[in-house]
Amino acid sequence: MAAKDYYKVLGVEKTAPEAEIKKAYKKLAFKYHPDKNQGDANAEERFKEISEAYAVLSDKNKRAQYDQFGSSGFHQRYSQEDIFRGVDLNDIFREMGFSTGGNDGFSQFFGGGGRGRRQANFRMDDIFGNASGNNYERGFRSARGQDLTLQLTIDFTEAVTGCEKTVDYVHGGKKQGIKVKVPAGIDSGQKLRLAGKGASGPGGSQAGDMFITVMVAQHPIFKREGSDVIIDQQIRISESVFGTNLEVPTPHGNRKVKIPAGIQSGTKLRLKGMGLPHFGKNGQGHAYVRITVETPTRLNDQQKKLFKQLAAEGF
Repeated sequence: MAAKDYYKVLGVEKTAPEAEIKKAYKKLAFKYHPDKNQGDANAEERFKEISEAYAVLSDKNKRAQYDQFGSSGFHQRYSQEDIFRGVDLNDIFREMGFSTGGNDGFSQFFGGGGRGRRQANFRMDDIFGNASGNNYERGFRSARGQDLTLQLTIDFTEAVTGCEKTVDYVHGGKKQGIKVKVPAGIDSGQKLRLAGKGASGPGGSQAGDMFITVMVAQHPIFKREGSDVIIDQQIRISESVFGTNLEVPTPHGNRKVKIPAGIQSGTKLRLKGMGLPHFGKNGQGHAYVRITVETPTRLNDQQKKLFKQLAAEGF
């Protein structure tokens, strides 16, 4: 399900407002609700798809992350548990006539006993894949192994190209190590999810996940802005007047840059595709050479004379 386009799953445009997303979900949920499709495995799978899509697109923060990083990048940051955490569909299912009574975790969202015009007689834990079905909390938390969170620091250049690292950690009194493939373009604070690489589950149940929080070390020259890079370059007043050529470092090696005559301090010159790869997406950011015109602070007598002459000419 991770590769699905949530907007297509619900049949809405990417620009659809919240009300339209809710309306689309209600229509599909009523059609594929297990109460109406008992024993239909395809309907149950469709119900899972639309519920996951709505859980993401109805939440402003999750939707923003999904839009920014795409399906692949989003699912590297959010586990199934994260996706459904905080989701409350009580009102929607009341409007459709399904019960919202019951005490188990899924009943709080989808109905299961209690009063209502329609009684739910299926088990949502079976649909969503938890065999034990006795340890759910709000947010679809199931009985499983503990998730583990580690931190990994990489160099700026490793964020440009991507890398593979071994992260050492201690769990259960034992020193362990895990290999992590870090995709190109990752930024500080972003997480990588290694499914099933967390702690073992109780009684042989499903293992938890491993989440790696990546920190990218600052670079002495390159200032990062998303996938773009700012490169500050200082030139003399004469070079700003007449123009010049510079050899500028970029994350992909040195590049020759032509500085046009009359350039102003603070001007940015774009080097297309010379930034970092977009994390979880195709394409590259750009490098921007930001020009600063140096004002001389020490002048000899001849230089002072020349500047006075220029000032007299209105320069």
